[in-house]
Amino acid sequence: MNPVLQVALDLVNGSRALQIAKESVQGGVDWIEAGTPLIKSEGMDILRLLSKEFPKKTIIADLKTMDTGSLETEIASKAGADIICIMAAAADSTIEEAVSAAQKYGTKIMVDLLGVNNPVERGKKISGLGVDYLCVHVGIDQQMTGQKPEQIVTELAKHTSIPIAAAGGINSETVVDVINAGASIVIVGGAITKAEDVTNATTIIKKAMLDKKRIKSTLFKKYDQTEIKTAFEQVSTPNISDAMHRKGAMNGIKPIQDSVHMVGQAYTVNTLDGDWAKPVEAIEHASENQVLVINAHQGTTAVWGELATWSAKQKNLAGVVIDGAARDVEAIKKINLPVFCRHTVPNAGEPKGFGERNACILCGGQQVSPGDWIIGDASGVVVVPCKKGQEIANRSLDVKEHENRIREEIKRGKSLSEVTYLEKWEVQKK
Repeated sequence: MNPVLQVALDLVNGSRALQIAKESVQGGVDWIEAGTPLIKSEGMDILRLLSKEFPKKTIIADLKTMDTGSLETEIASKAGADIICIMAAAADSTIEEAVSAAQKYGTKIMVDLLGVNNPVERGKKISGLGVDYLCVHVGIDQQMTGQKPEQIVTELAKHTSIPIAAAGGINSETVVDVINAGASIVIVGGAITKAEDVTNATTIIKKAMLDKKRIKSTLFKKYDQTEIKTAFEQVSTPNISDAMHRKGAMNGIKPIQDSVHMVGQAYTVNTLDGDWAKPVEAIEHASENQVLVINAHQGTTAVWGELATWSAKQKNLAGVVIDGAARDVEAIKKINLPVFCRHTVPNAGEPKGFGERNACILCGGQQVSPGDWIIGDASGVVVVPCKKGQEIANRSLDVKEHENRIREEIKRGKSLSEVTYLEKWEVQKK
């Protein structure tokens, strides 16, 4: 039996979900899931719409039920769902009630192991409660830190004969891994729903499943600790700021060059207005691919210029950020090294040597510690704490991918307000 491809429609607007579902069906998707956000947003009516639109497809209601198993299974079944998802963390009695209700209405129960401390042991126990499917689910927030479903699927498959579904950041490269691990149902969300061409994306994933061969993907993948720089190089500072809940952006710091993209870890400098000794000394102490981040306390006398830029270029630094002034603008523009600053002026100060290197500083109103990730482009500069680097890099890519799909829908003739249902989702005043 060929593995099943299930698309997870984790959107909030029903019409967008229906359109993406149609395109995914054209690409060969087998099962269609109304994701939890979609059901919370649109209610059971979305199940009725999906069931009516796709009568020959299996419709899954991802209710994430934790209580009232019988009642929630009943209402989803009556609304058109063929499979209802219950949480493994629910009480056994809740799962048993859901199973009994499903049998009454001719539907099936899938149990989601998301958030369970020992998913293999819990899965083994649930297997004896009459459920139809087990789902190994690595949630979106877990995916951002590099967690994957394959290992759990492998262990669980050794202890149960119930069909196993796998979900969690799966794309055309990783789908083979979960199938080889023992999954017979592959649940794909973003790699389909965020694609500009949903039909083509679905076709590619389906082909990888059937051929059991990896197909390279440049999007919809998660990066590990060794790939943080690569991930940040693919996103903009607005993507990163959005991923950080609009935090991390330096205030008043702008690039000298017209077109620039800078990524590196911080080597910090604290100095006084016009005192360029510590900034220049830092060039020798910083490592290749680091970004010099200089707090000159918003000063208006230059602590940086052409010769320092050439020196930093020769050291292969990734760039320079100055909360203060730089000079020799025309010369710096010709040197292929990103330089960001608050002011540009003609006059430089003197190398007095006050300040310190590689300590925690403020720059553009943001705290910067040595080793923090510094990303700069035409929109400005953002700071990502080192310990959050992998997570924010992956979340930034997620933001970019969501925007790719929205951009495609705008190109098809809708306005941004229409695509996002702006008026519907405005904050309701009491």
